[in-house]
Amino acid sequence: MRNKVNSNWGKAGGDIPKTPTSFEEMVRLLKLSETEYKSSIQLKKWAQKNKDSKYVPQDLLEAWDIEVNV
Repeated sequence: MRNKVNSNWGKAGGDIPKTPTSFEEMVRLLKLSETEYKSSIQLKKWAQKNKDSKYVPQDLLEAWDIEVNV
């Protein structure tokens, strides 16, 4: 006697809600447009504090000369 196998195992199961990253939440909180990212002091401070544990776009890390500790 065979066990019943879930034929949908490993397949995408419908719509998976996209949750914003912490970076996206901070940008929304600060009400910044993409063109304002590099000039935002608050966003830079947040990035310096969270660089090792949260997603921060690579181009901003480079622009602000922030190194990530891996």
